[in-house]
Amino acid sequence: MALRDIAKTTKISMSVLEALERNDIARLPAGIFSRSFVRSYAVAVGLEPEAMIREFMAQFPQDSVVAGHPTQAPVDDHLAVESDRRAATTFLRMVLISAPAAGILLYFGTVGRRPAQVNDIPPASVPTVAPANAAAPAPAPAIPAPVVPPVVAPPPVPTLTPPAVDRLAVVLSTTAPCWVLAFVDGQRALERELAAGERHEFDVRRNLVLTISDPSALGLSVNGAPARRLGRAGRSTTIRLTLENYKEYVTAP
Repeated sequence: MALRDIAKTTKISMSVLEALERNDIARLPAGIFSRSFVRSYAVAVGLEPEAMIREFMAQFPQDSVVAGHPTQAPVDDHLAVESDRRAATTFLRMVLISAPAAGILLYFGTVGRRPAQVNDIPPASVPTVAPANAAAPAPAPAIPAPVVPPVVAPPPVPTLTPPAVDRLAVVLSTTAPCWVLAFVDGQRALERELAAGERHEFDVRRNLVLTISDPSALGLSVNGAPARRLGRAGRSTTIRLTLENYKEYVTAP
């Protein structure tokens, strides 16, 4: 039988089968694994497995099988030595890198400093020893603390709240012919063309809506204060005066 066929049947590698046929036990696993290979090999080639195992154990006792295999200690020792060598190399590199940096920090930390001299010590820190027969100095007279007058806060300035406006007294006056439409509190109060020199007064409780054909021909006052120009000359304009926004149309004093 070809070893390749036996390897396919037993799932054992060709190198192990070759070592088994050459009695090269150094290439076989130790202990129970070797016996397992012998059993599989015997079944594959048609031999009695137990008899083959007994013959194998008689020819190669367990001690010799185990002793025939190279131990892992040298490999482990080599790996340990290699690991220690790498750790030492890394530590040496760190020391070589950190030493110049530490020297630079130490230099800049001490540059410009000089040891303290006796003359540098403030006079107050130099202890003075009085002679034994010297009289004790008289205590300094107590200086009364200055009397600070209490701070009196100024009285609060009252804030004047302008009285609420509950109505608007609006006066219209024309300097030239002008068409006007006026709604006072939602009611139509005026709708026609006014001649020059006309004057109309409105008592507004909520709002006043004015539509003017020529704002330059109309003068307006609110609660006695003259209003600003309502629009451009010759261009129809609509404004809405209320108790809240009437100050936007009144000229500042």
